[in-house]
Amino acid sequence: MDLRYSRMNEWSDEDQLFQARLPEWGPYAVTHGYSYQGAATRGQEVLEMLVQSALADGKPLPEPQVVRASA
Repeated sequence: MDLRYSRMNEWSDEDQLFQARLPEWGPYAVTHGYSYQGAATRGQEVLEMLVQSALADGKPLPEPQVVRASA
């Protein structure tokens, strides 16, 4: 599934693990993993579930955020 949504992977000192945040889906769209790759994989899985759930419920998908790299 080609999903063009943001996924921010970061270390959490508080939780002592990596978090994957899905900002377009709101502040509670967060999952985690004990490794960077684990968080990235779980983030992709959660993103796919959120999209499938929204489509099944007939809800609109959020607009993907545009991220621009600074020069």
